[in-house]
Amino acid sequence: MSILVLLRHGQSQWNLENRFTGWEDVPLTELGREEAHRAGKLLREAAIPFSFAFTSELVRAQETLSIVLGELGLKDLPIERDQALNERHYGDLQGLDKAETAKKFGDEQVHIWRRSYDIAPPNGESLKDTAARTLPYFAARIAPQLQAGHNVLVAAHGNSLRSIVMDLEKLTRDEVLELNIATGVPIVYELDGGLGIVKKTVLE
Repeated sequence: MSILVLLRHGQSQWNLENRFTGWEDVPLTELGREEAHRAGKLLREAAIPFSFAFTSELVRAQETLSIVLGELGLKDLPIERDQALNERHYGDLQGLDKAETAKKFGDEQVHIWRRSYDIAPPNGESLKDTAARTLPYFAARIAPQLQAGHNVLVAAHGNSLRSIVMDLEKLTRDEVLELNIATGVPIVYELDGGLGIVKKTVLE
């Protein structure tokens, strides 16, 4: 038995400004830091003894993880950072205001780019593309720790985490399109040796 905690970073400055962020390195807002502290306190109450942490190469996820580990008193926990856990790359849309983008390209087209499984924005990634880099990394680096009985914390992004949840929960393409992962809210999975879900808890 092992525990996997998935945590989307706290609110970033471009979340606040309603911009497409993707791989742009944008810091947390004050609210985002508060969300990270709250997530850390909730995990401390859950008393999960973590062995490893994984995060992306983007500062908003790393800052969230640092705050959480501070709350847990685990400043020396082994951490692996990899761009495989980065947010979906939004290509030409990165940095653009979402409302302005909808005016330029039309609500329907922007909705397709944001919510379809395999249609990417110009020069960007679809969710399918994101999963194609996130899931092999999960299988190679994270799953072996879980299968060895270690508890793991992953601090990453909405779409890289959606990819992992889709795989763990065996969601269909249609089901994953309805999946939203809130900022700063830990999702706790208790897993068996085959990474089957024994229990899922959302700490709110």
